[in-house]
Amino acid sequence: MAKIRHIALSVPDPEKAAQFFEQALGLKRAGRAMRGVYMTDGIINVALLNFGDEPVPGFEDQPGYTGLIHFGVWVDELEKSGAAVEAAGGAYKTGRKEKDPNVFYEVKYTTPEGIVFDMTESGWRGAVKEVVPAEAPAKAAEATA
Repeated sequence: MAKIRHIALSVPDPEKAAQFFEQALGLKRAGRAMRGVYMTDGIINVALLNFGDEPVPGFEDQPGYTGLIHFGVWVDELEKSGAAVEAAGGAYKTGRKEKDPNVFYEVKYTTPEGIVFDMTESGWRGAVKEVVPAEAPAKAAEATA
């Protein structure tokens, strides 16, 4: 199963946005991005990006776009997952798998509606692939009874 572990946002000022997410939500800095800052809640990577005068991918017709750019999923087998996306009506957009396991990469696809998302086998800085879910409240109550 694919795990949502990445969200990319276009923001006018990545540093100001990073300070907001630190103060308002307690997110931590995971590192520098080419166009901004990576933040994390310990599970998901949030990229705060400023594209300057370049068009935001997927929003080329909207100069100065701010907001959600795409989300990313961590998969076990990129080729198998890509084939499943295409079989379900999605389409390959750009990117390729890197042979170096220490390199972060994203392969972009679109849903049938045109929503862009990434897939990767290598993850994102500050993201964790496997998470142990909290016990369901009913089961926890039964265990203490």
